[in-house]
Amino acid sequence: MATEKSDNTDFGKYDLAQLAQLPTDQLQAAVEARGNLPRHIAVIMDGNGRWAKKRFLPRVAGHRAGRHSVRRCVDICGRLGVEALTLYTFSQENFNRPAAEVKALWLFLQETLGAERDELQRQNVRLSACGELSQLPDKAQTALQQVIDSLAANTGLTLNLALAYGGRQEIIAAALHLARRLEAGELTPEQVSEEEFARGLYTPELPDPDLVIRTSGEGRLSNFLLWQTAYSEMLITPVLWPDFSERDMLLAVADFQGRERRFGALPSGSGQTGGSGQTGGSGQTGASPESATKAGNLLDPARWKRLLKANP
Repeated sequence: MATEKSDNTDFGKYDLAQLAQLPTDQLQAAVEARGNLPRHIAVIMDGNGRWAKKRFLPRVAGHRAGRHSVRRCVDICGRLGVEALTLYTFSQENFNRPAAEVKALWLFLQETLGAERDELQRQNVRLSACGELSQLPDKAQTALQQVIDSLAANTGLTLNLALAYGGRQEIIAAALHLARRLEAGELTPEQVSEEEFARGLYTPELPDPDLVIRTSGEGRLSNFLLWQTAYSEMLITPVLWPDFSERDMLLAVADFQGRERRFGALPSGSGQTGGSGQTGGSGQTGASPESATKAGNLLDPARWKRLLKANP
């Protein structure tokens, strides 16, 4: 249930540092009151191995601890009314890890699907998956499909698991799908568009992510949703995935709410029309020095540690 907000508080005037001082229930109320919630959040869940190493535990222990972060994120995203949450669960590159770890991850997936199904049902969550799912072991495929089918009628948050997923591989698959349609005469070359190309992606039923979060402080996409994230807002936090909390997700959404998304256009209120906005190598459009400074500060691990230290 959404937290009731105070009618006497104008949370729209709070900056991120002020929001970070609020207790978690008030922080949730503030995020809800500010509006402009992301429809789709995608998360690169990084840092499980480092979390385990710091505790002198095997890497698999980090993966198991990360399950609690998944539960927390599903819960808060559902309460906020976010439409979709995509989790980078297993990449194509993860197949290169030691065979014992890969096997343990698939067994852990099966175990988690069975253990979490009833709770996902209670929360009205719908489950989907994207990637080269035929590469999953047979038992993992069966377990995944059974839970997808059992939750198919739900109408709340869509939890999308990226499994055996690679962004470049997805783009190749979409290109082949489009080529077959052209060869079959379903389309003419003149009808080819971004929309038609996107029909061949793994996630045609989901909106593009508005916000991409990467934990553990690494600053790369790692072959994740390369097409869909063209205009996504990025947020990098030093928090390791098993430590990522409901509060961290709320602060990430609050950060997103304070950004101005331009999609290649000029800033609102600039008094100019048309034109081609300056685009830097990062794909973000010509930001002012002030906003660029803010963006740089957001990547400062020391700043995030200070923000997250308040009312943990």
